[in-house]
Amino acid sequence: METNGDTIRPTAQQARAALADTEQVRASAAALSATPWPRWFAATLTLYIAAVPPVYGGTLASSQWLIPNLAWGVVMLVMTAAYLVLFGVASVNWRKKTGVALRLDVLPKRATVPLAIGLPALLVGSGFAFRASGEPLWLFGASVIGAAVSIAFHLVFVRLHRKTS
Repeated sequence: METNGDTIRPTAQQARAALADTEQVRASAAALSATPWPRWFAATLTLYIAAVPPVYGGTLASSQWLIPNLAWGVVMLVMTAAYLVLFGVASVNWRKKTGVALRLDVLPKRATVPLAIGLPALLVGSGFAFRASGEPLWLFGASVIGAAVSIAFHLVFVRLHRKTS
């Protein structure tokens, strides 16, 4: 700041106080951004993950399995569209409530990278295993494992929030 050509410099004590305030703001912003997703959205995500293997397996079945393959494809498209709409609703509501977006980047990479690789491999791989073997146990096993991973991931997210708060 300049006043009549003179520069006003803060004292060392004022500078330290300003830095302390800045650190407090950063810490509270980090805690807020690590806020867990709404419970209803975590439940929706878990149900979606549990439903993907049987539906995807139905689309990959070599012959008609329970309903025609085309119907499985339609179910998958409708299910995915509904999930994306609910994700948008959760994101907007969460942003209004907390002031921050739903985020995954605040989680440790050692948890998110294996999840980002392993969960899609599990969900898609079970469909291919079902197609090769004809055994629906692959699909239902993947559903149970996927739902358990989703719940565990949400609980880790909640725990991280509590730790940073």
